[in-house]
Amino acid sequence: MKQLLFFGAIALFLSPFSPAKAQRLGDAAHNTYRIMSYNVHHGEGTDKVLDLQRIADIINREAPDVVAVQELDSMTQRTGQIDMLRILADKTLMFPVFAPAIPHEGGKYGLGMLSKEKPLSSYQIPLPGREEARTLLVVEFAQYYMGCTHFSLNAEDRLASVELIRQEAEKMDKPFFVAGDLNARPDSPVMEAFTKDFVLFNNPKPAGKERGVIDYIAGYKTKGTPFTALHTRIIDEPVASDHDPLIADVRIQASKEDIFYAEPYLQNPVDGGITVMWQTRVPTYSWVEYGTDTLYLQTARTLVDGQVICNDLHNKIRIEGLTPGQTYYYRVHSQEILLYQAYKKVFGETAVSPFYSFTLPAADTRDFTALIFNDLHKQEATLNGLYDLVKDIPYDFVFFNGDCIDDPANEEEALLHIAMQCRKVGASSHPVFYLRGNHEIRNAYSIGLRELFDYVGDKTYGAFNWGDTRFVMLDCGEDKPDTTWVYYGLNDFTQLRQDQVGFLQEELNSAAFKQARKKVLVNHIPLYSKRPARYQPSFDLWGDLLAKAPFDVNISAHTHRYDYIPKGEAGNHFPVVVGGSQRLDTATVMVLQKKGDAMTLRVLNGKGEKVFELAL
Repeated sequence: MKQLLFFGAIALFLSPFSPAKAQRLGDAAHNTYRIMSYNVHHGEGTDKVLDLQRIADIINREAPDVVAVQELDSMTQRTGQIDMLRILADKTLMFPVFAPAIPHEGGKYGLGMLSKEKPLSSYQIPLPGREEARTLLVVEFAQYYMGCTHFSLNAEDRLASVELIRQEAEKMDKPFFVAGDLNARPDSPVMEAFTKDFVLFNNPKPAGKERGVIDYIAGYKTKGTPFTALHTRIIDEPVASDHDPLIADVRIQASKEDIFYAEPYLQNPVDGGITVMWQTRVPTYSWVEYGTDTLYLQTARTLVDGQVICNDLHNKIRIEGLTPGQTYYYRVHSQEILLYQAYKKVFGETAVSPFYSFTLPAADTRDFTALIFNDLHKQEATLNGLYDLVKDIPYDFVFFNGDCIDDPANEEEALLHIAMQCRKVGASSHPVFYLRGNHEIRNAYSIGLRELFDYVGDKTYGAFNWGDTRFVMLDCGEDKPDTTWVYYGLNDFTQLRQDQVGFLQEELNSAAFKQARKKVLVNHIPLYSKRPARYQPSFDLWGDLLAKAPFDVNISAHTHRYDYIPKGEAGNHFPVVVGGSQRLDTATVMVLQKKGDAMTLRVLNGKGEKVFELAL
């Protein structure tokens, strides 16, 4: 029975949205790992100085997911009876697993593993060593096993160790990587035997080392999930130890079931086209199949300057030339790209979604239903409660009118809530329009939200037709002046609002606006209020234009308090309806419905009560 080893768990648990994970979705993602191998010579450098801090600095600078460490002392006299691996773990914020090989000077001497991910299990098996006992440490993680070893100085022992490690690898049900000091040159019989079953990730004969290296990172190639090495290198560190550390970035092939991050969502359904967006957990080559049935399908993909946009986690594919009024069926495909180089590409599995459907409105479409949510502030329970009230109403599209993905700190956080909201409203079949509120403008990933949407006209404001109804969307920016200290001079919404003066002038004079039977204005921060407004730059710029604009209704949000302002009560040329808050007891959902020439706007509260209905 394999001996389970104790591994210490450092008392620091990172939030899923902490800065350590605030990179691109899963950091390209999810199945890519950085492996380091480092013989640290019991912390003593070539300058004869014992300095664990510089070892830790090297590890922190390279940010590996796992480090195979050789020549570690634990509580020995020569290193002052310190637990070296524990100290390195504290300095790198990683989980330590120690594997003693021999007793030494009142303590122990052997191998260790440091990892960002908490190990699932660990064990060690003895390896032959005539001058001293040797060992193989194996640590299990969710997607792979990692081995660390330090071979004997005796050639026969080394050959025997290769066979023992191969036998151990054969038992494993996940990819197995091994790293360490094999005390063998690349052209030796030991390495010839080793490379029959293991693929080397690092260059065995790098420039400047004519005899080659004796430290290696490798993967077991005979069995298990395929993998590929993306980048490998030797780090030039001539003082910290008598060995240089090695780095290998390794990608494990994802299963089909693990490629999609969430269902696709529809954006920008204008001008006879629609945009299909989705994210993956791994870099992919993606495309959309679509047609008027599920048998005879066309293919759409994104090309720029003759090249397919791929090898990313974001997919934004525009389908053009669609017939308004026709129902289309589509499904999305994503094939993992394990390696993308100039003259070599390695592909993995292909994930295929179910079929979804959508229908673009014809120019003479007179009937539709739209749902409007606002100020959700990422509260899933509120969205669930509101959606349950309207889920049985057939609807065509959805507005999220600002402050629904507030203060996004990173991409992972933003996507989590976009996926939740889109899944709830069925955005794979019903296009969604995300208007920006003042809270979508705040925090580190606010500018990154643009990557996750396909805005109408590629602006955060714009206009579109749904049949014979014209929708105009405005972006009011922040609710405080650009000079407010919390913005640190990084905002210029004054210019954004000024840009929309020209947009409004052009829009209000356009044939599309004038010929529309109904006209709806949507914006987050109310332009009109029965109470004195603290900050009204949007109204100051747009008020004169809107005073003559024949909108049937203006739908707003932001105040966290439902309100209705009849036409003329606050200088408004059209009725204004303001949505509620993120708390279910004060939240609202609006249902905008048009049948023929009649349009109605219903407002429901969190209890399902109709608090207001306006005939337009």
